[in-house]
Amino acid sequence: MTSRPVRLLIVGPQGSGKGTQGVRIAETLGIPVISTGDVFRANVAEGTDLGLQVKSIIDAGQLVPDELTSAVVRDRLSQPDAQGGFLLDGYPRNLPQVMHLDEFLEGRDEALDAVVVLAVPREESIARLAKRAHEQGRADDTDEVIAARLSIYETETAPILGVYGTRGIVDEVDGVGTLDEITARIIAALEARGLARPAAA
Repeated sequence: MTSRPVRLLIVGPQGSGKGTQGVRIAETLGIPVISTGDVFRANVAEGTDLGLQVKSIIDAGQLVPDELTSAVVRDRLSQPDAQGGFLLDGYPRNLPQVMHLDEFLEGRDEALDAVVVLAVPREESIARLAKRAHEQGRADDTDEVIAARLSIYETETAPILGVYGTRGIVDEVDGVGTLDEITARIIAALEARGLARPAAA
């Protein structure tokens, strides 16, 4: 647990393990993981107004627009468990969403404390995704499809990291190794910022 609210964003290409690491870090710090995919699914399942809008867009095979994505995340961040900090996974993913998040947090006199970037070589990401696709029997996850997804990540996310980099809150962490090794690196980076207490000896 931390002594003050910690607001984090975890970023990484598909296959970087950011979903797994996000859960581990959030549990260590005692804060909720806010994943856009999970929040969308929860709203759709509960039949909320936002969920119905999201469902109609997804059913039509379209991407959820930035404004609606931001509205769904704002709603989630307004819930009581996120008042003491949070870890965002999958949002913001482009510059318009960064602006939406900035406006929301500034309105609450808050800001992100750190952006954790899991650095994984492209070849490693492709190998991990191909292995996962094979294990799950997902024939649509071809090398070409995976490479295209990674390209979208690279073109959309690079500008975000540029913005957060100028604020001095980006911590790039080596995303290759065992789960425990990578978690330890992230915690060490957060400790260096005073965002996590060193583990008891």
